[in-house]
Amino acid sequence: MWRDCCLRLLAATWVLLLVTTAFAMECPKIKVGTCKDCIQSGPGCAWCKKPNFTKAGEPDSIRCDTIEQLQQRGCPRDMIEFPVNIITRTQDRPLSNDVQLSPQEVHLKLRIGQPAVFEVKFRRAMGYPIDLYYLMDLSYSMLDDLENVKKLGGELLRALESTTPSRRIGFGSFVDKTVLPFVNTHPEKLQNPCPNKDKQCQPPFAFKHILSLTDNAKQFETEVGKQFISGNLDAPEGGLDAMMQAAVCGDLIGWRNVTRLLVYATDDGFHFAGDGKLGAILTPNDGKCHLEDNMYKKSNEFDYPSVGQLVQKLAENNIQPIFAVTSKVVDVYKKLSEMIPKSAVGELNKDSSNIIELIQEAYNNLSSRIILDHSTLPDVLDVKYDSICSNGKTLLDKAKGQCDDVKINNEVTFKVKVTTKVCIKSQSFTIRPLGFTDTLTVHLESNCNCSCNEQPDPNACSGQGSVVCGICSCNSGYTGKNCECETKGKSNKELEGSCRKDNSSVTCSGLGDCVCGQCICHTSDVANKLIYGTYCQCDNMNCEFHNGFPCGGKERGSCDCGECKCLPEFEGSACQCRKSTEGCLNERRQVCSLRGTCHCNRCQCWDGYQPPLCQECPTCPSPCGTHVSCVECKAFQSGPFEKNCSEACSNIWVTEGLTEEGKPCREKDSNNCWISFRMVQGDGKMYNVTYDPNRECPEPPNIALIVGGTVAAVALIGLVLLLIWRLLTELFDRREYRRFEKEKSKAKWNDADNPLFRSATTTVVNPRFNEQ
Repeated sequence: MWRDCCLRLLAATWVLLLVTTAFAMECPKIKVGTCKDCIQSGPGCAWCKKPNFTKAGEPDSIRCDTIEQLQQRGCPRDMIEFPVNIITRTQDRPLSNDVQLSPQEVHLKLRIGQPAVFEVKFRRAMGYPIDLYYLMDLSYSMLDDLENVKKLGGELLRALESTTPSRRIGFGSFVDKTVLPFVNTHPEKLQNPCPNKDKQCQPPFAFKHILSLTDNAKQFETEVGKQFISGNLDAPEGGLDAMMQAAVCGDLIGWRNVTRLLVYATDDGFHFAGDGKLGAILTPNDGKCHLEDNMYKKSNEFDYPSVGQLVQKLAENNIQPIFAVTSKVVDVYKKLSEMIPKSAVGELNKDSSNIIELIQEAYNNLSSRIILDHSTLPDVLDVKYDSICSNGKTLLDKAKGQCDDVKINNEVTFKVKVTTKVCIKSQSFTIRPLGFTDTLTVHLESNCNCSCNEQPDPNACSGQGSVVCGICSCNSGYTGKNCECETKGKSNKELEGSCRKDNSSVTCSGLGDCVCGQCICHTSDVANKLIYGTYCQCDNMNCEFHNGFPCGGKERGSCDCGECKCLPEFEGSACQCRKSTEGCLNERRQVCSLRGTCHCNRCQCWDGYQPPLCQECPTCPSPCGTHVSCVECKAFQSGPFEKNCSEACSNIWVTEGLTEEGKPCREKDSNNCWISFRMVQGDGKMYNVTYDPNRECPEPPNIALIVGGTVAAVALIGLVLLLIWRLLTELFDRREYRRFEKEKSKAKWNDADNPLFRSATTTVVNPRFNEQ
């Protein structure tokens, strides 16, 4: 009863919203010239196609407004073009045990900014088929778990029979990448990685697909019974690698188009993207199937997948993971489960003895949670959901539809709202309840054109064109609002060029129509705003306001092309001031002390002077240094201004003899002499200067003393350097002589001992001697 009431209330709300959309939405006041441009400018914009709707001097853009505003201006409702969303259900089979989602196909023709709303219903069917793939960690710490899993097949299939008669089970296992530091790569350890050498262990591997999905429990137990435990080095396992391959290798795993469950059993954490760098594996995971002979043989080439990448592949393949993990890592996998829209986490006993109860509970929780989601969309499309659940809970305007605790045969309703921000090309996307095979295909196209369909009128548009949505489309050689202007060989671009102030500006400043190469300005844009000028560049409102009126109103001045023309007794940028100088006069009745201008009865002073009457600035630099050259040239006829003193220093009056009046100054002149003088500033920039005729000049330098001292210093420095050189030379010679004497003392040889000494050898041969 409550649900029916809620449905009726929500439906009535949406009907009311759709009926009042055109009146509630605003239409931006932009310059549009066609019906198509108008309806694309905003969801509340309508176009009046009534001929002669605009008056002389009015732009065609006033045809574009809200329906309410156009009717108030005299446009009949049947002459207003206002495209709306069109929703067509092209496939709508009723809900049954075979059909859980209705409708199955919808075509939408979308108007920009207007949400197209349609209803989607879902009902859980009894006995929906299930495929369950058991993915087990075979690292050494799971030794006792494997023994229990070997007996699992028959019991698990029998347990699932209470839910569905069509159920299948498969098996796969994983350890980790077979490179350091994940596993020990010593040849002996690669053959038997277990710490106990007497224990039979299989070589480590990344992922092994052992049994494709089957309903044969005996085959499951036989194949799993052949498995042995393996081992690795570090605590995290390569589970994400295995999940990725199980998700994307659908043909080998044997997934049907039914509810797909992936049971992931482990007692430790997992490696993810980036960890592969520890083993010099730098290539990112490509998310593709790489099983060869049921083994993932490219695990040492590709890094682990990221969590986001795995979530995407699980969603694409409609797989719901169930994490059966021990207590020490439950919190880790709960965090992971939060990132996967439809997944569950259960706490596994140390020996996996409770795995069947855990899977049953997790499956019941997953299947009772209905999450309606859609495939990836471009940024210009927006999809929102209102969920009306069977338990009385309602969720409005969410990114996904969701209802929890949905029992079998319970029906839930979702309101889907699709909005486009711009005109789009024909495309489609898919809506589906996560974890179920039923889908809804939504085909989209834009409703961005007007279908005015006027009757032909040979007298319309001066007989030189046809009416399209109320405005003239002129034949070749003619232009103008009513095709009244003959182009005479000139192109429309050339005619429009004479209506532009320059190449970068718009035609007639966007405030008039270009007719026969001349601007016809719109008489008014808003109330009391007149537009004029050769290029319609001027108006009587675009001036500074005062007291709520441009230029203070007619009694003060008038606005002329963006500038205020004030009456004689007023002044100011907005004629906001009465002409008066009373507030600007000093004690000598000089305006701003002749050092600024009086504006709005206040002084605007030149640099170096300060309000209120442009007095000297006490914190500004002293004028003494600025004017010392003028004092020098006028008092002593020297310095940089000597040749043009009267012109350069016309504001300086000099009197000989110091007085007590004025600012005391003591500055150096161009001859490095000190000049003492006092400065008294008059009005404007005039200075009266009194000076001391006696300058204080420094004594000239003693040239002879400077030259003699320089020569003596050079000679002394040269003599010192010569003595230093002689001393260093003497020290070097003495050191070399001592070394020579030392070498000489080592070379004392006797004649008999000297290896270089040899006695002379003399041989005498008597030619007359004959031994015979």
